[in-house]
Amino acid sequence: MSRKGNCLDNSMMESFFGIMKSELLYAEKFESPQAFIKALDEYIEYYNNKRIKAQLKGKSPVQYRTLSING
Repeated sequence: MSRKGNCLDNSMMESFFGIMKSELLYAEKFESPQAFIKALDEYIEYYNNKRIKAQLKGKSPVQYRTLSING
């Protein structure tokens, strides 16, 4: 699946990294690597549980997965 040089194999992660860079990395200055790691942990929590996505019918990834599993 993950062939060398084929970004389409990993498009979901590439999309996440692009969004994370624009919403977190480029938006703030971090005083230390530990400050960045803490902010990244908080961002991942936000991204998975609170950030709504139009492609997921206005739900967060966790909400959408929960509905698809239960429904």
